[in-house]
Amino acid sequence: MAERNLDFDRIINRKNTRCLKYDFAVKRGKPADVLPLWVADMDFETSSYVEDALVERAKEGIFGYSEVQTPYFEIVANWMKTYHNWEPEEEWLIKTPGVVFALAMAVKAYTQPGDSVLIQLPVYYPFSEVITDNGRKVVSSNLYQGEDNRYHIDFADLEKKITEEHVKLFFLCNPHNPVGRVWTREELEKLGDICVKHGVIVVSDEIHQDFVFKGKHQVFAGVKKEFQDISITCTSPSKTFNLASMMISNIFIPNPELRRKFQKQLDAAGISQLGVLGLVAVEAAYSKGEEWYEAMHAYVESNIVYTKDYVEKNLPGVKMTDLEGTYLVWLDFRETGLSVDALEDLIIYKAGLWLDSGKIFGKAGEGFQRINVACPRATLTEALERIKKALETTK
Repeated sequence: MAERNLDFDRIINRKNTRCLKYDFAVKRGKPADVLPLWVADMDFETSSYVEDALVERAKEGIFGYSEVQTPYFEIVANWMKTYHNWEPEEEWLIKTPGVVFALAMAVKAYTQPGDSVLIQLPVYYPFSEVITDNGRKVVSSNLYQGEDNRYHIDFADLEKKITEEHVKLFFLCNPHNPVGRVWTREELEKLGDICVKHGVIVVSDEIHQDFVFKGKHQVFAGVKKEFQDISITCTSPSKTFNLASMMISNIFIPNPELRRKFQKQLDAAGISQLGVLGLVAVEAAYSKGEEWYEAMHAYVESNIVYTKDYVEKNLPGVKMTDLEGTYLVWLDFRETGLSVDALEDLIIYKAGLWLDSGKIFGKAGEGFQRINVACPRATLTEALERIKKALETTK
């Protein structure tokens, strides 16, 4: 049977489907009719092979406690080897109900209340939340913008913050959300050497690893043997195959002691088996979803190119940060002269859009907006045209 879900131009009505993206505007304080391009899920149907596998499993009619064995690992590991040149071992794998949950478990496993956890702002906002919600201190070594329209790591500042704040744990975003950087092997090596030197454990969130358009994704743990010993690698097909509500992630922890501490926190949280449909979806996606993935990847890449061209030609005062990875475009509105509040008002009420405001990614994100371009071209065009018309009202 051939892949059926390859029409990415098709607009699917997601309203009234219990959809966080489309059904919760009013509850989240937005006008009911906003066009949402905020949360990181795609407006595309997943692979038909995943759909079919879920339907077949549902027909079994019994949903008792379920678990997977070695074939599951082999399917996941084969994807990692094929696309990321990394060969994990079966004993390293711990499955969790999502990457953010894994981040929280890592905070509990490797730090004590009051300890400092390092991040790199602007960054995915749950990083800060799981740190502060667990009574730890957020320390940031902010990324900086270079003349090349990309963000970079300030390695001197990173090491300074680690030593001054006695950092024990570091959350790495690789590829980086929201600034779209795909860290190079050289950058990761330099960063990892600092962490090894100071005994810092690295949780590498690699959930966007399958969305790389420039450069090549490097699994942090695969850069050097020493990095393997200090790393927790967080992966999931939830972004790649649009499976976020399946609540399943594959976490790899090579170091037995770090793995034991992590597992202890899972046990304390009462987590054992995950939902059977999530397990089925992972196996189907990674074993049969390659054609869908390749086609979706090409479509999203064309949307990124289209967005860059549109911004340059039609949105004066707005600059699109060069995007190497993820499907989340980082737009810089600072040259429009709008204040943070005025920009919010323009996007939500004048343009009628629900984007992710840059300020939720930390102070370093003020004046920016994050827009999700993993949607049909017509939807993306509508959103960009709304921004254009809204900006014209400010002249």
